[in-house]
Amino acid sequence: MWQGRRVILGISGGIAAYKCVQLARELTLAGAAVDVVLTRGAGEFVGALTFAGVTGRPVRSSIWEPDGALDHITLGRQADLVILAPATANLLARAAAGIADDLLTTTLLAAACPVLVAPAMNDAMFAHPATQQNLALLRQRGWCTVGPVVGPLAEGPSERPGRMAEPREILAHGARLLRAGSGRLEGLRVLVTAGPTREAIDPVRMITNRSSGKMGFRVAEAAWQRGATVTLISGPSAELAPVGVRVVRVESTAEMAAAVADALPAHDVLIMAAAPADYRVAQPRGTKIPRRDGEMALSLVPTDDILAATAAHRPKGMTVVGFALETGDAETKGRAKLDRKGLDLVVINDAAEPGAGFDVDTNAVTIVDRRGGRTAVPLRSKREIADAILDAVEAYRG
Repeated sequence: MWQGRRVILGISGGIAAYKCVQLARELTLAGAAVDVVLTRGAGEFVGALTFAGVTGRPVRSSIWEPDGALDHITLGRQADLVILAPATANLLARAAAGIADDLLTTTLLAAACPVLVAPAMNDAMFAHPATQQNLALLRQRGWCTVGPVVGPLAEGPSERPGRMAEPREILAHGARLLRAGSGRLEGLRVLVTAGPTREAIDPVRMITNRSSGKMGFRVAEAAWQRGATVTLISGPSAELAPVGVRVVRVESTAEMAAAVADALPAHDVLIMAAAPADYRVAQPRGTKIPRRDGEMALSLVPTDDILAATAAHRPKGMTVVGFALETGDAETKGRAKLDRKGLDLVVINDAAEPGAGFDVDTNAVTIVDRRGGRTAVPLRSKREIADAILDAVEAYRG
C-alpha cells in the first residue's frame, strides 16, 4: 500500500511531535517517500535532523529557503497523502480559515490529495466550540480525522479526548484513505472469525489448540483498510485489536457459534478463519479435579460445526470463505470441504509445511473457489496472505 507513495508529514508545535519520529520511520520502512514539513513551533520540540535521519530525506520548514520558493507547489502536486500530526488547535484554525503564512499552510492550499488530520491538544482546547467548528469545516471539505483519544496528557491524567492517536492508528487510517474508491469491498460488511476456542475440563483446565488468531486478525485488518465495515469474532488471542474493527471476544465454541449466528444477517461476506475446538468435555466439572496417580479418562463429544450451521441462515448474495488446515493431501481435503459445507471459496494450507502452521507470522495457501478458480500463494507474511484472500473474494464477487 505504501510502496512508492509520496507522503507529506506536516508536524505542528505540540508535545506529541515526539511520537511522529516513530510515525515517520514506520512510513519510510513501509516504502513511502516521506517529506516532513515542520512548523516553527514543531522545531522547538523535535529537530529537523532527527526526521532526516529516519526518513533519509531533507526536512523542510521555511518558505524562504534558497531555491525553495516553489516548494509548496511541488510538494502539493507530488503528494499522494498529507498527514497532519500532531494537528494543534492553532494549525486547525489557520487551515480552516485558509491562512497561508508558512510552508505547511501554503502546501495545504496547493495539495490536491487526501488529508488525514490527527488532532492533539489539551482536552479543554479540543472541546472548545471554536476547535470543534474548525474541525467540522475541514471535514466538510473532505479532510479525514483520526483521534484524538482519551489518555494521559502532558499536564496530567484526563478523561476527555485530547491525546494524539498512536502511530499505528494513524498508519492504518492513512492506508484506508489511500485505498478509498479502489476496491470492491468498500462499503460492504465483512464478518471474520479468528483464533482458537477453549472448552472447559474444570475451572482451571481446558481443551484448546495452537491457533494464535494471527491469520484472522490480519484478514480483518486488511478488509477494514479496503473500506469495509468489519466485525471480528475472536477466541482467546494475544493479538492487538485491528484499528477500526469491531471485536467480539468469546471463549468457547458454543459462544463463537452464538456470536456468528447473531451477526450473520447483517453482513455481506463471511470469512471463517477461526480454529474452534472440535470436541468438548461431556460433563465439565464445577470444581478442580484433584491430581491422582494413574490415568484420568475424559468423555468427549463433538462441538457444533459453526460453519455448517450458517448454511441455512446465510443472507442472499453472501460470499462465504472457509479455511482448511490439513496434513497430507491438503488440497483434496480442502476441495471436499468446499463442497460439503457449501462454500464459495476455501483457503487451504498444510500444517506440516515449514512456516505455514500455527502461531507463526507467515503462511502458504492455495485458494480454490467453486467456479474452478485456483490460486497458489507461496510462503508470505500473513498480512500478504490476507490481501491475497481478499483479492480472491473481490474477484469472485466480480
